[in-house]
Amino acid sequence: MFQGVFTALVTPFRDGALDERALHDLVELQIGAGIDGLVPCGSTGEAATLSHAEHRRVVEVVVAAARGRVQVLAGTGSNSTSEAIELTRHAKEAGADGAILISPYYNKPTQQGLVAHYSEVARQTSFPLVVYNIPGRTASNVLPDTLARLAELEQVVGVKEACGNLDQMAHVIAAVPDTFSVLSGDDSLTLPLLAIGGAGVISTTSNLVPAEMVELVRAFRAGDVERARAIHYRLLPLFDALFTETNPIPIKAALALRGTILEELRLPLTRLSPPNRERLQVAMKELGLL
Repeated sequence: MFQGVFTALVTPFRDGALDERALHDLVELQIGAGIDGLVPCGSTGEAATLSHAEHRRVVEVVVAAARGRVQVLAGTGSNSTSEAIELTRHAKEAGADGAILISPYYNKPTQQGLVAHYSEVARQTSFPLVVYNIPGRTASNVLPDTLARLAELEQVVGVKEACGNLDQMAHVIAAVPDTFSVLSGDDSLTLPLLAIGGAGVISTTSNLVPAEMVELVRAFRAGDVERARAIHYRLLPLFDALFTETNPIPIKAALALRGTILEELRLPLTRLSPPNRERLQVAMKELGLL
């Protein structure tokens, strides 16, 4: 159901508040570049420091700005199952095409607890759901056998796999139906994941270079592996530079350097350090972005 390149949108701020105009413009930029879908309120969107009202508003703005031209997969995860249900219901009512839910963080549920969590959200919302597995942020890992169990649920249609382990991702692909979308959660692993059967990527980098990320995925899927590989290696220094510090610190710095948004984050995130800013500028200049 979800495949290709989805941009994990940053949430622009201005003077501590949501910058709705900048968010709307970012959506237009993405759609103009041919992106397949948009993901508001994920890790890149600083969902952890949005109020519930702001979270809902970001989803509403993105859905309204997209106007049905691309799919919107709204971030609605929480470490509280009841809160995840509430946010998912709102995304459905707002007109999103589906929801992506980070696995419950801090609680460290068992694999059975993970199954119960997603099953309850699915039961109470009847909405297409994508699991978001990122052990580095959650302290728990959604294992392949668990994803196979979740894939049996009609509403659970995919996973954003950011475990960083291609072997684990291969076991996930082997364990789930062909209709279940396994999407990369790491830009630098997009091409390797496509090679073993992945469906695409939910990308941070595409905030900055959406057309290039789209071309990489579409070239591979069209059978032009050499072209896809060339784009991968061209973007590799940028992938590295955009993850020198906690996401979305570097991508917000990059977008600010381009004049797309203000370089404003919410504590405890802070602005990009000078050495990493210099590295980012070098990578952007090499790509003609500055």
